[in-house]
Amino acid sequence: MAKLYFYYASMNAGKSTTLLQADFNYRERGMATMLWTAAIDTRSDAAIASRIGLEADARRFTPGTNLWTEISAQHAETPLACVLIDEAQFLTATQVWQCARLADEAGMPVLCYGLRTDFRGDLFPGSAVLLGVADSLQELKAVCHCGRKATMNLRMSDTGEAVGEGAQTEIGGNERYVALCRRHFAKQLAMYR
Repeated sequence: MAKLYFYYASMNAGKSTTLLQADFNYRERGMATMLWTAAIDTRSDAAIASRIGLEADARRFTPGTNLWTEISAQHAETPLACVLIDEAQFLTATQVWQCARLADEAGMPVLCYGLRTDFRGDLFPGSAVLLGVADSLQELKAVCHCGRKATMNLRMSDTGEAVGEGAQTEIGGNERYVALCRRHFAKQLAMYR
């Protein structure tokens, strides 16, 4: 039975690296895969790029992309062993359900990788639905500067100050975000008073 998987973590936990390794494992055995990532993330010429230098081309989804239709069409042409989706926090609720349908009706494993929460500690819409409907939830680990597990994503201003307000989505990497444990995240945003 195929499943819908959600691998979630804070920034810098190796989500893209893990996705690319899983893709390599399938392809090494002669199996076809299909990679997707959010069109909003344009930091790299390669669609999926990890901090350690691994990268791969992928199709890009927008909120209007019908994943069921596009993946099913590719699957009819070349049977797919697996679909891997990076930046899954940017999926819409409808797209998450399309991924579930791929697992349930097309018998295709769908592996989604993304952030659980934003810079305020709020769930991303795609992540919220994935947490509710995925067959398998796997947390990948990142480390705070104190050595504890990093579960939060602190947004930093250009001057290095913690940012607690603004749009939920602002694309950036290490220059913009730092992964912290909850304690240090709350301390930076003066949440514990």
